[in-house]
Amino acid sequence: MAAVEGAGEGAPAWRGGFGRLWTAAVVSRFGDALRTAALPLLAVRLTDDPLVVASVTACGYVPWLLFGLFGGAVADRVDQRRAMWSVDTVRGLLVAGFALAVGLGHASILLLIALAFSLTALQTLFDNAATALLPSLVRSEALGGANARLMTGQQLAGGLLAGPFVPLLLTAGAFMPFAADAGTYALAAVLVASLRTRPPERAPRPAGSTLRSEIAAGLRVLWRDRSLRAVCVATTLCNVGMGALIATLALHVTRWLHAGGTGYVAAMTAYSAGSLTGGFVAQRIARRTGRVRALLLAGAVQTGSLLLIGSVRHLSALIAGMLLLGAMNMVWNVNQVTLMQQRSPAAMVGRVSSAFRTASTSGAPLGALLGGVAARVYGLNGPALLAAVLFTPAVTALIPARRPDVPVVAREDSVASAPPA
Repeated sequence: MAAVEGAGEGAPAWRGGFGRLWTAAVVSRFGDALRTAALPLLAVRLTDDPLVVASVTACGYVPWLLFGLFGGAVADRVDQRRAMWSVDTVRGLLVAGFALAVGLGHASILLLIALAFSLTALQTLFDNAATALLPSLVRSEALGGANARLMTGQQLAGGLLAGPFVPLLLTAGAFMPFAADAGTYALAAVLVASLRTRPPERAPRPAGSTLRSEIAAGLRVLWRDRSLRAVCVATTLCNVGMGALIATLALHVTRWLHAGGTGYVAAMTAYSAGSLTGGFVAQRIARRTGRVRALLLAGAVQTGSLLLIGSVRHLSALIAGMLLLGAMNMVWNVNQVTLMQQRSPAAMVGRVSSAFRTASTSGAPLGALLGGVAARVYGLNGPALLAAVLFTPAVTALIPARRPDVPVVAREDSVASAPPA
């Protein structure tokens, strides 16, 4: 029988592999946060060209557009556990080599760009494999709780705990954040490799099946499912809005609010604190409303928060708005990922996930460009108001799929059983 969205949600058991997967994800996110914070600081030491510095960040998006769909198709073909620890091993070696180059004084902008591009390209396989692996480690009714705990743990490690360590590590040398990141990749690889999960049992692929045809099948499942299609469109629009806000937030804080660097840190801390709160309440909201309505609520509150940020010229309004944005963003992410895992046929989670991620990720760089234009044309509060405008049709797109009892694809269902549009 098909399950019912939002019904009977339970908590994931830490035994059976989920605890090790959670630890690996949190440790890896901690290392990623160290590297992400250190890369721009190193780039600024190597060049004073803002376009070149920005290109390092841009390389964090490009691989998703180039390889995201491919990574999802590969994730559905292979043993996801093995793919994850293999990718982490390679990423650890890459970052360790980069740390050595920095320590020996051989770092360059081209090397930074190559590292950022390579790590994100590998991430397209890792993230899709992780999304597909989780349903095999926890019960279907506990998926929401598992996603909430994973995302909350990652936010705690990357959003709050890693920040204070970066200055301490940099005092020991510019290479230290990267060496620490390499160590976290190695530990995460060991933890994932220790998972006792059997390789997924898949039906033999039809004769003549290619990666291209399998990618197309994943896209069809995403498009034909009314709920997933609506959530994908909404998430893409939201990412355009958030890309506009984040790309210009430093200007908003320092020049429009005149709050300086302290204000910027306060805003980002409020966002991280809100994300942690959202991780704790995401499941409670879903149990009361259903997942799609939880997304509607999160989108509506975020729209109001953006209007507050863009219209009230006071640091307290920014902090309140960022706190709500962080909380509702976590509620959105937990329920969006869980809905995708529950509604995708078991053999196609990787491909549906990659199609969803590729489409939604494309909104962030577009939003960053639009945010720059809005700030120049309408003023430094323009990007926040633009984001609110974009969130409005995003929330509206969810209304056709707002019923809390949307049926979920059973884990054993085939591609043909995907719900029609």
